[in-house]
Amino acid sequence: MVNYLNNFTNIKKNIDVLNPNVKLIVVTKSKNYDEFEDIIKFNHNHFGENRVQEAKKKWQSIKLQFLNLQLHPLDSIKLAGILKAEETRTKKKIKYFIQVNIGDELQKSGIHESQLPDLLRYCKQQPTLDIVGLMCIPPNNFDAQIFFNKLKSLSISNNLKELSMGMSNDYECAIKSGATFVRVGSFIFRNN
Repeated sequence: MVNYLNNFTNIKKNIDVLNPNVKLIVVTKSKNYDEFEDIIKFNHNHFGENRVQEAKKKWQSIKLQFLNLQLHPLDSIKLAGILKAEETRTKKKIKYFIQVNIGDELQKSGIHESQLPDLLRYCKQQPTLDIVGLMCIPPNNFDAQIFFNKLKSLSISNNLKELSMGMSNDYECAIKSGATFVRVGSFIFRNN
């Protein structure tokens, strides 16, 4: 089994040089617990998944051991309803990002920016969801900075403080564009 902790610490050091206030979300989609266990034990607590069902199955028992772990994001009123019901059932509040399909791509998840006000209104209705910011994955083969700047404008106009943007290939650009969180998976889980 490859130990990915070295990749993680190198990326973390690079982020700290660019902006020590930026938080790293380790994307663990399709990874087993033993592949990122050392990262959790390193006291890292921000992780991301792409599918709710996979996340629920994988993280349910892990979160019992490591209570301060946080998972991201949210992209529809339907999912917001499910999360409201789960928070009511567990009596536990979680912080969320809304994923915006900033490039309006059919193959990507996230809401269209025109739907953002409706989703924010729904999240503010009782029982409320704690929406802290916006998230995006820009289109491939385009200048990512254009989309990062667009998301930053959306966050300012909706009075949201956090920006989760940038992945393995463009996290440095995202940090320079105002990201407060970056999502890195493939650069961490690669065999050097």
